[in-house]
Amino acid sequence: MLLLAACASPTTTPTAAATVATSAPTSSASAGSGAVSLTALPLGDGHVGSRPQVGWVYACQTTFPPRGGAQGADPWIHGSTWDETAKIAVEGSVNWSQASYSMQVSGGQRVIVSNDLPVGYPTGSFPIQFADPAFQLDRNPNSVQPQAIHYSLPANPTLAPSPTCVGMGPIGVLTDGVLLFNALDAEGRDAQAHEVQDRCGGHPQMNGMYHYHGVSPCLMRTATGSSTLIGYALDGFGIYVERDANGALLTDADLDACHGRTSIVTWDGKQVSMYHYDATAEYPYTVGCFMGAPVRG
Repeated sequence: MLLLAACASPTTTPTAAATVATSAPTSSASAGSGAVSLTALPLGDGHVGSRPQVGWVYACQTTFPPRGGAQGADPWIHGSTWDETAKIAVEGSVNWSQASYSMQVSGGQRVIVSNDLPVGYPTGSFPIQFADPAFQLDRNPNSVQPQAIHYSLPANPTLAPSPTCVGMGPIGVLTDGVLLFNALDAEGRDAQAHEVQDRCGGHPQMNGMYHYHGVSPCLMRTATGSSTLIGYALDGFGIYVERDANGALLTDADLDACHGRTSIVTWDGKQVSMYHYDATAEYPYTVGCFMGAPVRG
C-alpha cells in the first residue's frame, strides 16, 4: 500500500539543521506527579471525545462499530485498570533486513522516508498462529507488508490557533521507521490494553501496515537520558521520552490536553525551548490531539 503525504516533492540533499521558530508556549501542569504503577494503569476506554481533554483522545471519529477482533476477556484487565506486566505478546521473531528509515532537513521541510519495517528490531509472527496463546484472545489475520512512506513535515513547526483531532491511521512516525497510530483500536477502546501486539508493541492492520499505538518498548529501552527524541507527529512537532529527576516517565498530570508541553529539548542538534509531545505509560500514550497543522497522508 502506498502512503504518500500530500506535499511537494522534497529535495534529497541534506542541509544544516534549521533554527526552530518557537511560538508562545502553552501552559502545562507542574511536574512531579510521580511514577504510575505498570500493574494498575488507568484503562482508557471511554476517554475519547470531540474536544481536547487531558488524558483523552480528541478524535476525528467518535463512533465505532464493533468488529469482533479480540476474541475474549483480557485477563490483564481488571475493571478500570490494566496490568501491563501481565499482558501476553504475539510470539515469534521475524527479522527485516530490508528495513529502512531516513530523515533529512532541507528547504524548511523535514523529509522522512521509510518502508515501515522496524530498524533494529524483529516483529512477531503474523498472522497470529493457532498455536500461539495470543490466538485465543486476538486472531489478527494480517501479515506485515512493506509500505512506501514519504512525509514532508515542517522543519520548524508552529502552534495552530486551536488543536485539531487525530484520525484513525498514521498520526506520526517513530525513529525506528514504524508508523504511529492513535491510542484507539477500531472499536474506540484503549488499544494498548485490549489488542495483543508483539514484544516490540507492534502489529499489522488489514493492509499490512505495521504500527504502534504507543512508543515501542524496544525503542523505549534506548531512551535512557532525561530527554530523548523518538519520533515526529504529523504536524512536525517532536515526540520525546522525558524523565523526571528520579528517572520516572512523565504522567498525564504533567502534560496538556494534547499530551505535550513546552520544555528545553534537543532539536536538530540545538538546545531549544519548544513545544513537543511526550511518551507516557498512561493513555493516550503519545499524541492526544495535534497542536500544529498536521499533514494528512
